[in-house]
Amino acid sequence: MEPDYRKYLSLVVLVFQNTALVLTLRYSRTVEGEIYLASTAVVLTELLKFAVCFCMVFYDNQLDLGSTLGLLKSEIVDNYTETIKVSVPSILYTIQNNLLYVALTYLDAATFQVTYQLKILTTALFSVLLLGRKLDTLKWVSLVVLTVAVALVQLPQRKDSSDEFEEEDHSSSLSSSLIGLIAVLLACVSSGFSGVYIEKILKGSETSMWIRNIQLSLLSFVFGLFGVLVMDWSAVREDGFFQGYSVIVGIVICLQAAGGLIVSAVMKYADNILKGFAASFSIVLSSVVSYFVLKDFNPTWFFVMGAALVLIATSLYTLPPNTQQKLTQTILPVTTQNIEKDP
Repeated sequence: MEPDYRKYLSLVVLVFQNTALVLTLRYSRTVEGEIYLASTAVVLTELLKFAVCFCMVFYDNQLDLGSTLGLLKSEIVDNYTETIKVSVPSILYTIQNNLLYVALTYLDAATFQVTYQLKILTTALFSVLLLGRKLDTLKWVSLVVLTVAVALVQLPQRKDSSDEFEEEDHSSSLSSSLIGLIAVLLACVSSGFSGVYIEKILKGSETSMWIRNIQLSLLSFVFGLFGVLVMDWSAVREDGFFQGYSVIVGIVICLQAAGGLIVSAVMKYADNILKGFAASFSIVLSSVVSYFVLKDFNPTWFFVMGAALVLIATSLYTLPPNTQQKLTQTILPVTTQNIEKDP
């Protein structure tokens, strides 16, 4: 009974984290008032993640500071080749996190959630290219369905009004949506490549999850600071590092920092099926909250069809191998028979 309890608790935690992060981040980027700098939020996220992981390593070492610092020196400084390998995904994660802020500045939470599922496609493609992994027929079908579904979601709503101002607003809305779409697509590519890259170079590594996250967060913190200097240094110098910060921004930073750690921890009990269900529930919840609470989302029939196809594609892709094989053997013979009967 206890394992089932942990599995479903993992599902609840994943749904809450996925949904709460997207909704609060979207709200923080659209609320009236001075807007905060996304680059500084990324830096603080990595700093918080580093602090949490350091505390966990400190606890694992019986609260011995000397032993903890010695372990970190051994894993990060002495074993510098591993640290250098981690620098690539650290750069990508820093870019990806900045892109997520851009995407949710221009896209509503529901559209973002659906479109961001394309990271399944990019991860699959990079796993084939970099790891030589083979995908069965059903997985390829689900990836095609996923691509079509996201394309449907991006189709704009038709405007019948000929009013000049409404046409200008519509044109501006399309431009903003395009910026958000490009940002989320680049984030999907970064997510897919960095995930597969880590799997490839660190396969068989005995480094603990907490040490690995310390390496990633420490390097991402440095790269994030570089991003602040390049993109927003003039704004920081003029109005300060914490300009536009509020309680909701603090919540966003905490949720963002907890995201990767939560997924790493709960996947000990949850499998890919539950992870797929978590993504599906998050899409539904984000759509409902965006429509009724944030009021920045008006679903079209294209969105409804696309979101439904995304849920189907995600479910198919995360099915256990045995179930996928049985389903493929059931569908393909029927299809073949229909083709042979066709005159």
